[in-house]
Amino acid sequence: MKLIVEPSPHIKSNNSTDKIMGRVLLALVPALVMSIYIFGIRALYLSIVCMGACIIFESLFRRFVRKDTEVDPSPAVTGLLLAFCLPVTLPYYMAVIGCFIAIVVVKQLFGGLGQNFANPAIVARIVLMLSFTSDMTYWVKPFWHRDDIEIDAISSATQAVDGITAATPLMLEKGEEIPNLFNLFMGYHGGSLGETSEFALLIGFAFLVITRVIRSVTPLAFIGTVAVGALVTGADVGLHVLSGGLVLGAVFMATDYATTPVSLSGKFVFGVGCGLITLVIRFFSDMPEGVSFAILIMNILTYYIDKFTFPKPFGAVKGGGNDNGK
Repeated sequence: MKLIVEPSPHIKSNNSTDKIMGRVLLALVPALVMSIYIFGIRALYLSIVCMGACIIFESLFRRFVRKDTEVDPSPAVTGLLLAFCLPVTLPYYMAVIGCFIAIVVVKQLFGGLGQNFANPAIVARIVLMLSFTSDMTYWVKPFWHRDDIEIDAISSATQAVDGITAATPLMLEKGEEIPNLFNLFMGYHGGSLGETSEFALLIGFAFLVITRVIRSVTPLAFIGTVAVGALVTGADVGLHVLSGGLVLGAVFMATDYATTPVSLSGKFVFGVGCGLITLVIRFFSDMPEGVSFAILIMNILTYYIDKFTFPKPFGAVKGGGNDNGK
C-alpha cells in the first residue's frame, strides 16, 4: 500500500476557479436574458461593456505588476454583476469607471482574487451611486424600447422623456400604485438591469445550490430576515422581498467566497446581519434601498464573525497554547 505524505488540507476536489466562475456566469444568464427582454438590447451592450472592461483592466494590471497575465473568468463575473446593478440608461463611460474601481482598486490593489476585503461589484456600485446620483437613479419603464424612443446623450436624469421614466417599487410604497406580485416576481417594473426579475434570479439560485457552488444558508437568512422584519413592522412583505436588489445581493454577492464567513453558523449570522441592516436603511433613512450598504458593512465584519464562529480544532485550548499553557 502506498502512502502519500503531504501537508494539509487533504480535501480532494475537481472544482477550480474557472469551473466555479463558469457556473456563476451560467447562473446569471437567465437574469441577463430577462433584462434584455424587459429593457431592450442596450442591456446586453451595457453588460458586454462591463464584462469587457473588467477583463481588460485585470489583464493590464497583472501585466503592469508583472504577474501571470492569464485571466480567469472572475473579472467577467464581476463585470456582469456590476452591470446588473446599473440602470439601462447609464452612460458607458460611467460603467467603465465602475469597472476600474471594482477590479483595480477593490480587487487587485488588495492582492487579487480571494484577497479583496469586500465584494468588488458592491463597492463599485456604491461609488457610482455617490458620484453620479442622478444617472444611477434614472429608471425607465419596462418595455420602453418597444416604442422606438431614442434618448440622445443619455447622461443626466434632467433629460428625461415623458412617458418612459419610472420609479422603483420601493420608491412607490408611500406614493403611486405598487405593481402586483406577479409583475414584481417577473420583473415588470423599473429598476437596475439584473435586480428586477426575481424569477430569473431564483433559477440561478437553484442552479448554484444544486451544483454546490454556494450554500443556501446565507441567501435564506438574508431574505428571511427582511421578510420577517417587514411582517413584524406591518410593511408589505411581497414588496420588500420581490423588489430592489435583495435577491440579487443575497444570492450572488452575499455568497462571495472571499468576503463572507466560512462556517455555516458564520454564514447564518452574516445573512441575518445583512437583513437587519437592510431593514434599518429602508425604514429609517432617505434611501429606499439598503442591500449594497448592508453587504459592504457585513463584508467588513466578516473577519470578526469568522473569529467567533469558526470551529475550534479538537484539543485546542482557548487562547492558544497547549495543555500546559505554553
